[in-house]
Amino acid sequence: MAAMTKTISASGITFRFAPRGGVLDGFTVEDEGAEITPLHRAPWAEDEVPADAPPHQRWLGGDFLAAPMGPGPDGLHGRTANGDWRVLASPDDTLRAVLDGAVQGATVVKELSVTGGHPFVYQRHLFIGGSGTLPVSNHAMISVPNGAKLSFSRKRWWETLAAPMEVKQGRSALAYPRRHEDAVEFPGAEGATVNLHRYPWGEAHEDFVAGVEDPASTLGWTAVVRPEGDLVLSLKNARALPLTMLWHSNGGRDYAPWNGRHKACLGVEEGAALPVLGLSAHEVPDPLTAAGQPALLTLDPIGTVEVRHVLGAIRWPSGQSVAGVMLEGDLLTVTGDWGAERKIPIRGGWLALSAPKAPLRPVADDLTF
Repeated sequence: MAAMTKTISASGITFRFAPRGGVLDGFTVEDEGAEITPLHRAPWAEDEVPADAPPHQRWLGGDFLAAPMGPGPDGLHGRTANGDWRVLASPDDTLRAVLDGAVQGATVVKELSVTGGHPFVYQRHLFIGGSGTLPVSNHAMISVPNGAKLSFSRKRWWETLAAPMEVKQGRSALAYPRRHEDAVEFPGAEGATVNLHRYPWGEAHEDFVAGVEDPASTLGWTAVVRPEGDLVLSLKNARALPLTMLWHSNGGRDYAPWNGRHKACLGVEEGAALPVLGLSAHEVPDPLTAAGQPALLTLDPIGTVEVRHVLGAIRWPSGQSVAGVMLEGDLLTVTGDWGAERKIPIRGGWLALSAPKAPLRPVADDLTF
């Protein structure tokens, strides 16, 4: 029997945590008199999922940690997505949990926290010990039933997987593998072009594409403007997590449990995951490493590696596309392309933007498992 979910809240913000799969769900922000609930959940019951499917498909939704990002010995997206987490003692505004079992020898600890008056969930994952490298990413799924407009921090290029996600039992809208600098005219299937700043890319499609951060950037961001009058923000240290990955799941899979009904799901996944780059992953040296960007997460056998991410939502009634996101101290300024502006309180130091890569620390001694 799955462990009970735990609810964490502060003034104006709430989320739930499900130990099975380590899922952040029920994320709700109260802002300007409205409730914003941006996360997606799959429409099927657990008994509709085939026995040989990755376990996390039974409860697909919300946001979770993929380590590895992609296939692995513990199923797609690894033990962090498919296994159980044990909740630890923590302050009222914080969820702390430890993964049952190791990832490449590392103990993995999840911390999700909120601050009253801030529209953000502050996430960090600690890999204590372990060895080797692995692709890693968060896996936030945004509900976009009426479409969306997307904006991003500066990207060097965009790139699809080595092969389409679906061919025989579904369909994709993008060309694979392709690498292109212009997100407005990315190569599409059958010679068309696709605007990556819009959702969806077609009536029924399943697609995945990744954008590579400019090495000079520090704050990495993705802004998803929904016509419901709100804006979802995904924030990261661009030097630690150089990829923004977009998963469009919009009726493009025709087999169980998807059956053409999994629609209006936008995955916004921030990570270091070279294998998802269908062309670059086969180059030596790969272009991430050549530019001094981490292609993968490197574990430290005698230390701790952190992965940090911020997920937020605010009212954005103008519907303008986001032109810029700027962090100054403990204030985040979001600017629209026609002058709309919001100034939002934030933990300014949370993403450690002055660090050149994911910070290394001595093995944590303040955790009680």
